[in-house]
Amino acid sequence: MRRTVKTKLHAFSVAVFAAAAFTAPARADVVMREADIVNLRLGQKVYVDDGICPSGQIKLVTGAKLGPAGVQRTKQCVDRKGIKR
Repeated sequence: MRRTVKTKLHAFSVAVFAAAAFTAPARADVVMREADIVNLRLGQKVYVDDGICPSGQIKLVTGAKLGPAGVQRTKQCVDRKGIKR
């Protein structure tokens, strides 16, 4: 009985560690042109430094939803301070 509890506890801790590894925040992708973004996935965020946004801001392109032609993008200008490189 005691061995089963240890095995279950070990399996649980491995599962928690694996989930944490896959949900850890990733570094932000920064490209110079929006045309450089290929195969954008749902929920993926890419920063585009093409000079369109005002000073101190950068364009954020996000894979918003799945449409008939593929992943639809949303675009907005955000502060540069939040980018982790």
